[in-house]
Amino acid sequence: MRQSLKKVPYGWIYLFLAPTLILYGMYTIWPVIATFWYSLLDWNGFQSSGTFTGLENYRELFSDSLFWNSISVTFLFLVIVVPIRFFVSLAIALLLNWSRFKFKSFFRVMIFIPVVTTSAIIGTIMNMFFDPSQGPVNIILMKLGLMKENIFLLGNADTALVTSGVIWCWKWLGISLIYWIASLQSIPEELYESAKIDGANAWKSFTKITAPLLVPFGVIILILTLSDALRVFDLMLTLTKGGPFFRTEVIEIFIYRWAFSSSIPRLGYASAAATVFGLFFIVLTVVQLSLNKIIRKGD
Repeated sequence: MRQSLKKVPYGWIYLFLAPTLILYGMYTIWPVIATFWYSLLDWNGFQSSGTFTGLENYRELFSDSLFWNSISVTFLFLVIVVPIRFFVSLAIALLLNWSRFKFKSFFRVMIFIPVVTTSAIIGTIMNMFFDPSQGPVNIILMKLGLMKENIFLLGNADTALVTSGVIWCWKWLGISLIYWIASLQSIPEELYESAKIDGANAWKSFTKITAPLLVPFGVIILILTLSDALRVFDLMLTLTKGGPFFRTEVIEIFIYRWAFSSSIPRLGYASAAATVFGLFFIVLTVVQLSLNKIIRKGD
């Protein structure tokens, strides 16, 4: 086998890799480089070229209160959605992994359906679902006596971010559920049988066997959930468009607003915000890789 591989000319290897490398360079590497270059320009996107301003966009960005508002909204969104998706998906995974629980396949499919449904469709449906005049949410809450008057939960400054976060968790719950189920099924069944023979109840089996063995998987799932929560642009745009009063304007919506939806687009300014956002992603990736190394050394 090794001798046959040595006979293969390296030129053929590069030839087969060329389409992937070209497309990756065109649609990943070049946009990153171009974004950083645009961040150094004063450019509206309509002219053939912009004016080089150096770091002026970054100076203005860091003194922009709405930019820091988008950072705080993004951070608050993470604080809301990451624990909900993490622990709720774990609880459902434990339930679906229980041998006595029936209709497992049905519930798995029902939970995973929102994942394969586009964010635009979900955003449109949820706006109808939470409609203050005819939406079922307001009707049910009014009949239960939990509300005295109709409220548009996606249009209220105090409830819009939390409501959007709950919808986001519901949409992507199936992804975390798959991770947890795969993690639970990787635990040898013999451990539970031995614990049962020793007289351990369900709670002791969970705390002494399941929880410790799930820790490495949990760290990875937590980081993946955190990374997913930063990419909320499409759903948030269809739900609230960053409103009301910028209360749901995450950093991605901030970038989009300056690049495309403002009366006078400022692609250079938006690119500066995108560069800062990209650097945060790089830091998150480095943290993830570091944690993976620590976990592997621990194993």
